[in-house]
Amino acid sequence: MLYQFGSFSLDTARRELRRGDVLVGVEPQVFDLLSYLIAMRDRVVSRDDLFAAVWQGRIVSEATLSSRLNAARTAIGDTGSEQRLIRTLPRKGIRFVGDVRAVAEPEAGPAMIEALADVTAPHAGPRLPSVAVLPFANLSGDQEQDYFADGMTEEIITTLSHSSSLFVIARNSSFVYRGKAIDVRQAGRELGVTYVLEGSVRRGREGLRITCQLVDAVSGVHLWSDRFDGDVRDVFALQEQVAESVAAVIEPTLQFAEIGKLTRDLPQRLDAYDLVLRAYGQLAEFTPTSMEAALATLEQSRAVDPSYAPSMAALAYCRAQCHFQGWIAQDEATLAATCNLAWQAVERTPNDAQTLWMAAFAIWNMAGSGREPARELLRRSLLLNPNSAMALTVAGWIEIMCGNVHEGRAMVVRAQRLNPRDPRGWFISGAMAIAAVIEENYPEALLWAERSLAQNRRFAVALRVLAVAHMKLDQEEPARAAVRRLLAIEPGLTVSAFFARIPVPHPGMAKTYADALGAAGLPP
Repeated sequence: MLYQFGSFSLDTARRELRRGDVLVGVEPQVFDLLSYLIAMRDRVVSRDDLFAAVWQGRIVSEATLSSRLNAARTAIGDTGSEQRLIRTLPRKGIRFVGDVRAVAEPEAGPAMIEALADVTAPHAGPRLPSVAVLPFANLSGDQEQDYFADGMTEEIITTLSHSSSLFVIARNSSFVYRGKAIDVRQAGRELGVTYVLEGSVRRGREGLRITCQLVDAVSGVHLWSDRFDGDVRDVFALQEQVAESVAAVIEPTLQFAEIGKLTRDLPQRLDAYDLVLRAYGQLAEFTPTSMEAALATLEQSRAVDPSYAPSMAALAYCRAQCHFQGWIAQDEATLAATCNLAWQAVERTPNDAQTLWMAAFAIWNMAGSGREPARELLRRSLLLNPNSAMALTVAGWIEIMCGNVHEGRAMVVRAQRLNPRDPRGWFISGAMAIAAVIEENYPEALLWAERSLAQNRRFAVALRVLAVAHMKLDQEEPARAAVRRLLAIEPGLTVSAFFARIPVPHPGMAKTYADALGAAGLPP
């Protein structure tokens, strides 16, 4: 079908949107959303309708839905304030209100059949990890505890749906398995998901025990499990605590699982999403060589889909990490280009929590005097997904660097509580080490720096803290050893080069670092 409205035409057979003769680039999911709204233009479409048609029944966060709607409006020259073509009706739904002329294809040949299959394919658009939360089993022998087990399941589904990087099956679909003993692989096949979270609730005399396990629904392999104990007197607080902790763990766990699958089963042709996943794996190695490879992979992702915001944000973040470590030389033009790339990612997906914190990290480290907006981006990211350990850590880090140690430390401590076994724990420990330096608690700074280096011996932030703390404790030789390790990572590092590159807005901290690093042997 060819739909014409204003100067635009949308061809569902060729999956093309054009303005006049100019092809307009849109993500596959945005194209599917726009196609559905135009096809259903004679009525108001509910959120459930969109979930069924575009996301194949998977529940997605409000942020994800808003992001796709904003992208669809932008593609056809509409805005959220004007709503000339796509109108949101509060508490009702969404409707395409533009004048449309539909031109049917001569016959439903192979091209049309293929296009219709594309629109309804389970993995249209970026193939995000899909997860179903099965109803938790009540093992208490007390039917009155069924309400708690069901409430626990619903709380986790709701909390997981805040993540824009996951597809979460809606409650009504997963609850058909309530009270049934079923193999998770069968449930995965029937629900069309790759991962299944299951669990149980057991009540004792004085407390509740909740167990959870995350399973690969294709292979049956257990990816993660944990148990939580709590007081029966405040069941709602316990449900909230468990749901937050589970959500914080599952997102990075599934990301690393997807990276592992991509490494083992390399597809013949990598799309933009595949390439971003591969880059995340390279980023995790955190060596000059792996970071260089990640930059190249993310450039490939952008070449495949120049409008794909996750690759823009990840590329800006990767450049900022290299800048932070001193692993690549970047002139003023490169710094500006990176910040511009970060802002482009934000503009394309303003309601994607991960894009926001990655862009914020890049802007904070590379924007010079224009760093302050990074703090606002992080506030928005945490509003969208308050359980992201990385967003909490980056936000806490920046607040600590600005001298707001109490507020920043609280964010980092919450990140630790949510995901105590996060593979990026070295980054969290580094933030705690900086907080201890600002508070002049140098023994604690040493503790956190050494903990960080135990996980990542190349982390320059922790090595700098190590040198500073040892000098402040009159331990000159260990301080000089830390500086030698720093220079092995970045041979040309000097005190002045460090302050020219790294944002240290807290004046007391700047003097502490300059004096201590210089005394420990770092060239001026």
